[in-house]
Amino acid sequence: MEHITLLIGIVIVTALVFDFTNGFHDTANAMATTISTGALRPKTAVAMSAALNLVGAFLSVEVAKTISGGIIDETAGVRPEVIFAGLVGAIIWNLLTWLAGLPSSSSHALFGGLIGATLVSVGTHGVHGDAVVMKVLIPAVAAPIVAGLASMAATRLTYRLTRNRDEADTAKGYRAGQIASAALVSLAHGTNDAQKTMGVITLALITGGVVAPHADPPLWVIASAGLAIALGTYLGGWRIIRTMGKGITDIQPPQGFAAQTGAAATILASSHLGFALSTTQVCSGSVMGSGLGRKGAVVRWSTAGRMVAAWGLTLPAAGAVAAGAAFLAEQGTWGVTAVAVLALGICGAIWAASRRNTIDHTNVNEGPAAEPVGVVTTALRTVSPPPAGQPAPAGDAPHTTDEVPAPAAGADTASPAPRAQAATVTR
Repeated sequence: MEHITLLIGIVIVTALVFDFTNGFHDTANAMATTISTGALRPKTAVAMSAALNLVGAFLSVEVAKTISGGIIDETAGVRPEVIFAGLVGAIIWNLLTWLAGLPSSSSHALFGGLIGATLVSVGTHGVHGDAVVMKVLIPAVAAPIVAGLASMAATRLTYRLTRNRDEADTAKGYRAGQIASAALVSLAHGTNDAQKTMGVITLALITGGVVAPHADPPLWVIASAGLAIALGTYLGGWRIIRTMGKGITDIQPPQGFAAQTGAAATILASSHLGFALSTTQVCSGSVMGSGLGRKGAVVRWSTAGRMVAAWGLTLPAAGAVAAGAAFLAEQGTWGVTAVAVLALGICGAIWAASRRNTIDHTNVNEGPAAEPVGVVTTALRTVSPPPAGQPAPAGDAPHTTDEVPAPAAGADTASPAPRAQAATVTR
């Protein structure tokens, strides 16, 4: 019993570490567009988001119950070391995608980790397949599409309503709207993502016989999960904020307002229904929808493609890592120790790699390198060109006949005349 108590304590600490990584991994969901448009300063934005994540954690427990008794069969013989292995798989995947600056799903990393570890330890009967399909896979496909379509429609409506107004006059109001909608997204994030850690801790307490099956999370579990995700949010996942705010599309205040409002509505509705969807996928879909909704704006499809690939890999990749960890952890105390040491080593290596190219609140808005114009971008510009007098988004402008051609081989590139001509044309 003493060993089980110690192991449950390790699981609880590991779950809170995952919750912390969830916080800084998903800060971009609420604040990337607000930061990129200058509606709030970066540090102010993450502080507000952290406080509202904490408040949101106390608003509902429906998603927590989906985790603790919906996806995994808590009566199938799942032990605390299995939950520990699942959390290790989720944490490692979260850190790898954070290093790459990809807004992947912390939720699906957690689901994949728990499913992979349970399959190795208990077998297929330990996983509720129908719940995985209905409450994880279907929302994973539907939610970003629904949020993207809502955001695209809201963006088009927003620009239509203000088409005869001066942009400078409306920008201030939209920035205020962005702050309000970002607050709503942060609150919604707390009601959905903080509950996932509550569910995992509750599952560990049930498997250890500490609380009864199907019990709601105790108050101390709710408070600790809320504090962990709030702390992670405050530290800010600046790499993913840069990708979400600058890498997908060039966001103007009306787009940011429309994207965040659509995302918040989708997340809050799913939390009420107990759908443990990915807030990252919802918010990313909303940002892409806002890019498609503004005439002349272009989604950077290569970035979007990398994101979608990461979404598809999250469940199996986290599950594979967790399956290996579960196999080791089930060998006894030495196996649990080995998993912990390996996890710490991998996390330390990822952190060291991130120090080679530091991104923080001082340079988060410097944006990624420009991408060349691709086939999809060219086709979209053909059917939806920028409004008259509005330049194409930076980094995506197509080549025109006004560009200065490269000098021919053997030409005197050092002569002053060509340089003067090039300077004149560039202006």
